[in-house]
Amino acid sequence: MRTTLHLAGVPSSLAEFAATHRRAIADALLAIAILSFTVPATLLQLSFSLWGPIPDWIEVLVEVITVGTLLIRRRTALPMIIASVVCAVVTGQIVPMAFAAYSMTAENKVRHWQAVSIPLIAAATAVDYVDPGTDNFLYLCLVRALTLIYLPALIGTWVRGYRGMIFELRAGMRERERLAACRERRKIARELHDTVTHAVTVMVLNAGIIHDNADPEVDRLATTIEDKGVEALGELRDLLTVLRREDEPRAAAGARAIPRLVEEAAATGTQVSLRYDLPDIGLPTQVGHACYRVVQEGLSNVRKHAPGSRVHVVCETEDGVVTVSVVNGRDTGRARLSLQRLLPTSGYGLAGLEERITLLHGRLERGATSDGGFTLTARIPCRPGNARSSGDLAGEVADEVAGGERP
Repeated sequence: MRTTLHLAGVPSSLAEFAATHRRAIADALLAIAILSFTVPATLLQLSFSLWGPIPDWIEVLVEVITVGTLLIRRRTALPMIIASVVCAVVTGQIVPMAFAAYSMTAENKVRHWQAVSIPLIAAATAVDYVDPGTDNFLYLCLVRALTLIYLPALIGTWVRGYRGMIFELRAGMRERERLAACRERRKIARELHDTVTHAVTVMVLNAGIIHDNADPEVDRLATTIEDKGVEALGELRDLLTVLRREDEPRAAAGARAIPRLVEEAAATGTQVSLRYDLPDIGLPTQVGHACYRVVQEGLSNVRKHAPGSRVHVVCETEDGVVTVSVVNGRDTGRARLSLQRLLPTSGYGLAGLEERITLLHGRLERGATSDGGFTLTARIPCRPGNARSSGDLAGEVADEVAGGERP
């Protein structure tokens, strides 16, 4: 998980970099702190060795190697433990051992950390005992060694336990959210099956009755209603499958179905023109289906709110961005019947369409035109490798909502 930082006065790119490389930055700052503590003591002749005088360059080299092992402490703690003991014996610096003791328990890299702490405490006691700047009381040296080694190791166990608890809480929260979403999807599926599917089925059956007992003109209209009703039942069946299995509908219409959608709109009396310039292959399923839904929603809104207007549909791609727009002019008032008086307005069509486009990292624009019409435009990035399944997109959203990182 990548947690986004919101810091006043800090550019978003810098905040994102800090969040992404949080552990690496912490290790680098810790390495600088240890070098700032050990190297000046060596250069100022304040260090000492259990084996007598040692050249400064050897001491500095040992300190740098010790800091280098600090950078791999999250993968393995043994190199840092050995290097910190050598650093303490050669330079008299026991601070790296305190960090080694903390890391071996906080990162859970040593199974029997109590046993490993014994040689560290012994080395710290010996170095403190021979330090010319301290007293020569052995029990005080042992107490200080226990404080500097065992206490950080104990704190590391507490930190590890806290991280594990946070991870379990976040995992439980994600699981509860998943189960709640699953229950909600099943509830919606039941409602769709019990209400909408039933109503559409009755409509198809009635259209079939009219089809068998009507004149040619009414027969043609009844056939159209029957065909669209059967198509709607198929889409509802796919939608119910999606809600219950969280999969993408296998019969989901893509961009290649847009010309057929425009032809159907023209057959119902809508004055519509199409400029289609999208590739037949290479367009991700999610993007193609979103393009189809944009045109479908735009034409549906025109039939509801401006049935007498002229509509222009444009589908094109440029510089890795797919642009789909549905633009209608001002309603001429020549339509015989406005569906706006017959069909209820839900207000959810454009909102749902915007959510669909946002999941694809695109942008939906809508608004009035200068001539009193309306425009609906979607711009969706579509570069090679951008094709992702609906499960991947849902996983991204869930990660953003749940947050968290396994320790």
